Amino acid sequence: MAVPMPTGARAIGAVSFMVLGWLIANAYVANMPFDQAVGYLRELTAVIGFFSGWIVMGNSVGRGYFGAAGSGWKTMIVIVFWALLGFSVWEMLIISTKLRYDGPMEAAVDVFAIMLKRSQILFSVDCLAVFFVGGAIGGMLTEYAARRWP
Repeated sequence: MAVPMPTGARAIGAVSFMVLGWLIANAYVANMPFDQAVGYLRELTAVIGFFSGWIVMGNSVGRGYFGAAGSGWKTMIVIVFWALLGFSVWEMLIISTKLRYDGPMEAAVDVFAIMLKRSQILFSVDCLAVFFVGGAIGGMLTEYAARRWP
């Protein structure tokens, strides 16, 4: 399989969605309960945003600015999904070291229950604003870069 060449659109998409990953993690942390540790949530979400911007948004250019806004939202969905999945698996592993599960299937199912519980914070106003406004702007910036540097 041929590896696609780096382009200006991929670079701008990677950087802009890395920043958006950082911003949505900051909005998420602001709404978290005080007894939860943040850890490397911001940094790891920014890394997920970098790769999602490079892969997902970088392949979605060339459809106009309205299509780019939709592709930006799609990229934000990918960032949020992988961040929630990764941190839910991590939390499940922490819980499993305390021997709270009866078997591996219960632990695997609990990952999705943890994801559902953690995703409720994303429906706050500031998280939704970063998601919709930031995703659209990030997509349009990537589209502009694709037109400017073909």
